[in-house]
Amino acid sequence: MTQQEKTIPVVIVGAGQAGLSMSWYLCREKVEHIIFEAKTACHSWDDERWDNFCLVTPNWQCALPGHPYQGNDPHGFMVKNEIIDYVRGFVASFNPPLREHSAVTSITRHEAGGYRVVVGDEVWHAGHVVIASGAYQDAVIPGYASAIDPSIFQIHSQDYRNASQLPQGAVLVVGSGQSGAQIAEDLFLENRKVHLCVGSAPRVSRFYRGRDVVDWLADMHFYDLTVDNHPLRDGARDKTNHYVTGRNGGHDLDLRRFAREGVGLHGTLATIRDEVAHFAPDLKENLDDADRTNADIKKSIDAYIAREGISAPTETDYVPVWEPDGGNMPLALKAAGITAIIWCIGFRPNYRWIDVPVFNGANKPVWRRGVTDMPGFYFLGLPWLHTWGSGRFSGVSRDAAWLASQITGKDVPIA
Repeated sequence: MTQQEKTIPVVIVGAGQAGLSMSWYLCREKVEHIIFEAKTACHSWDDERWDNFCLVTPNWQCALPGHPYQGNDPHGFMVKNEIIDYVRGFVASFNPPLREHSAVTSITRHEAGGYRVVVGDEVWHAGHVVIASGAYQDAVIPGYASAIDPSIFQIHSQDYRNASQLPQGAVLVVGSGQSGAQIAEDLFLENRKVHLCVGSAPRVSRFYRGRDVVDWLADMHFYDLTVDNHPLRDGARDKTNHYVTGRNGGHDLDLRRFAREGVGLHGTLATIRDEVAHFAPDLKENLDDADRTNADIKKSIDAYIAREGISAPTETDYVPVWEPDGGNMPLALKAAGITAIIWCIGFRPNYRWIDVPVFNGANKPVWRRGVTDMPGFYFLGLPWLHTWGSGRFSGVSRDAAWLASQITGKDVPIA
């Protein structure tokens, strides 16, 4: 039997902060639309974060449209439950046309123009489609993981909650980006022996010369820098985020200090074979590069302070508190007492359900400020879609307003 087709001007796929922000502007502009969400609104904050998760950016950067942070700690860092409450408050503030537990399984071009969107046993015809499902669908776990002895517990960072979830014993954390570095600290604070595979992620200080580094960078208009003006241009989208934490008021994550206090640091994990982990000989290089990035950020702040004639306390240069002696020697997992591995090596986007020519040869979507070459087809909420904040609470409102202007054909002011 032919499915009955429903028609609507705009379909939004995904009800994270990006899709909800898009909906907020369309509601304000009185544009009929619907949001389809495979799970529940902003479920990832609840379902894919560990118990002690907190923001790494200060609360004042939480600026969803019409819903700025209103708490009494703008320079603090919301913990998991506070983040969930903030997002739920945003949803309640405007009651979006949301369909939860409604996964979009197919999007194709419609013979009458626009797009054909399949959701369960429903077919929708939309003139505009906004893909706001994010870039973190498929957890990355290497193929050789399946050959590791099943007595060693394995989990991806999105499924880690706390130390008690793991068997007793040492833990191998693979990856030193934001999740890996913070999870390593979380385990260490629970008195677990931790081994950390250090990759090429850069680091940044939490505070410098009397202020949060984010405050300095905001004053320097770093967060207004567009990807077109970034020195790396599109390459900025492939860069790993700097590791730092907002835990307990915020502090640096200095992996050298971790090592001095008992965390085992290793180079990039090359493979695990016969329960022996093999590492690249890049531990010192990766630590030095991370420190160099941090030093460069501080130098840019120093230059800004000098240029603007700002009175600010001075700080001495960072001196490494620990130096590696090798870091690439193989590690026999069971001999080291390792009973668990946490994979913190990221995600891949999953766009297999989109059959619209908006992807390049590497199956990556191609857009300019979220607008693709296919009329009425957009992406929102991806890292560096337009600026650093495009995938975050701080910049998604600006991007959503821009796409709303493309849909309505008129200027849509940012809330």
